Amino acid sequence: MIKLIQVDKRDNVAIPAENLPKGSVTWENLTILEDIPQGHKIALTDLAKGDKVIRYGVTLGFLNTDVSKGSLITEHMLTLPEPPALDSLAAGTGPYPDLPEAPLKDFEGYDVPGGGYAGTRNILGIMTTVQCVSGVLDTAVKKMKEELLPKYPHVDDIVALNHAYGCGVAINARESHIPITALRSIIRNPNFGGEIMVVGLGCEKLTPDMLLEPEENNPENVIILQDHKGFRAMTDALLKMAESKLERLNRRRRSILPLNRLCIGMQCGGSDAFSGITANPAAGYASDLLVQAGATVLFSEVTEVRDGVHMLAARCTDDDTVKKLAKEMAWYDEYLKDGGADRSANPTPGNKKGGLANIMEKAMGSIAKSGTASIAEVLSPGERPSRKGLIFAATPASDLVCGAMQFASGITLQVFMTGRGTPYGLAAAPVIKVSSRTDLQDMWYDLIDVDAGLIASGKETIEETGLRLFHKIIDVASGRDKPWTEKYGLHNFLCVFNPAPIT
Repeated sequence: MIKLIQVDKRDNVAIPAENLPKGSVTWENLTILEDIPQGHKIALTDLAKGDKVIRYGVTLGFLNTDVSKGSLITEHMLTLPEPPALDSLAAGTGPYPDLPEAPLKDFEGYDVPGGGYAGTRNILGIMTTVQCVSGVLDTAVKKMKEELLPKYPHVDDIVALNHAYGCGVAINARESHIPITALRSIIRNPNFGGEIMVVGLGCEKLTPDMLLEPEENNPENVIILQDHKGFRAMTDALLKMAESKLERLNRRRRSILPLNRLCIGMQCGGSDAFSGITANPAAGYASDLLVQAGATVLFSEVTEVRDGVHMLAARCTDDDTVKKLAKEMAWYDEYLKDGGADRSANPTPGNKKGGLANIMEKAMGSIAKSGTASIAEVLSPGERPSRKGLIFAATPASDLVCGAMQFASGITLQVFMTGRGTPYGLAAAPVIKVSSRTDLQDMWYDLIDVDAGLIASGKETIEETGLRLFHKIIDVASGRDKPWTEKYGLHNFLCVFNPAPIT
């Protein structure tokens, strides 16, 4: 008998663990009236037009047609409910749930000047002020890796931090502070060990002084290509500066540090109906273990929490945090409205093919990756944490933008849950991939690091998979293990969030 999964006893729908053919009889003598794809919703009772469709114990939407028991419910049958109001959110009063006891309290990381979060990798990051210089820098970095990097065995990599910002933009526009803040923060990521190297062209709007402190903006850290006579001179200057940085980075060594020096990100992409019951809850349990041990965990994606924002508010530790949460949600509501869209634009065709009917259903599964810990802080895009613990970092849901903005906020490792599969990666931080289904693990056996599909088959509990993921995080953070994306060097373009006008 094919297993049906009902998340909450109040749910009037369930999803099959495998494709369910018409005529099948499942638990409680439920006869299937049509072919139901894996992960898609089956009506557990007769429903009439206007009735609520309930999954996760919440209303996903209202039916615009009658549905018979045993029939398929698709996104086209649902009217999305109104999002929660933002003017009545309230912080939690506690007591907050006890978090599970973490089996480890430390990891092996790279200390950084001035303390703060530690690095999980030792990388020379080279920031650009404008996309125009990327071709020259990419050529130089290739030469650096061939000629310089072998001389410095304690340096993991050299990464060109290319991006599409810097010129042809309204540099003083109201929202230009968002990409500028992100780029300023990225330069200072702990994985770069405090070494600063910036490459500019010389005529762009984003000048080095906008990225650096006055004492940092000097010829030891900044190269302007228009100051050099010819391509060879540019390349020679880049290699000379890089070598001075590599010499210092090569002196870094890992040391045993408490987990309160670790900052990681949780993100999901290419989600499906299983993401919210396997991969994301397992990640949430791992997050609870990390937070209990003192680590900082960021989770994000504004449109993917908007429909559960009242649930997040109830977990916030104080009123100021709730006010910041409401402010970020309201800003994004207006941002979407200005673009002629709303949160309903979020689910992709792949999400829907994987059984997610609408953003409400996607949000309930997405929030699961945050675990149960109280929320200590809310960050604006690219802002760095001032507290430790579980933190909501307000970013777009786009994988590429969310990843870059979490990195700007200081994560040095990311855990990425997926149901449909994606080769997404970050160049300057390891990314651990977690599959929601064993089918995906079997298909992408050399891209998926942790299979959470064992939860759906009953072979593991959420807690067991979450504990396994916790140990994987510690091993990767400590350099004892590398996820597949890092082994293959898979990474995406650095796509910082830029809502400001392009001129």
